[in-house]
Amino acid sequence: MKSELESLFAFTLKANGLPVPTREHMFAKEIGRKWRFDFAYPDKLTAIEIEGGVWVRGRHNTGSGFQADIEKYNAAQLLGWLLLRYTGDMIKRNPKKVVDEVKRALEMR
Repeated sequence: MKSELESLFAFTLKANGLPVPTREHMFAKEIGRKWRFDFAYPDKLTAIEIEGGVWVRGRHNTGSGFQADIEKYNAAQLLGWLLLRYTGDMIKRNPKKVVDEVKRALEMR
């Protein structure tokens, strides 16, 4: 499901000349999970999660939601993924920094 923040993120990357990543990329099948990244560059093992609802009590801010995210992120790291995480404020207030970090991550891989 596309959120407004995810659409803004994709637009920001494209507007700055970066390739648009795959949305809702499923990973971790090899360990019996069907987790999805908000965005991914599978060939670079680079993933991006857009963290919405930072200031409200959303699913990711509950104890169980937070723990589930940590489990997912740790598994991704152990499977070799580089994971970047951004909030809406980060994308809106400093898009250049976000673009530069994604570009740097892709160059590293």
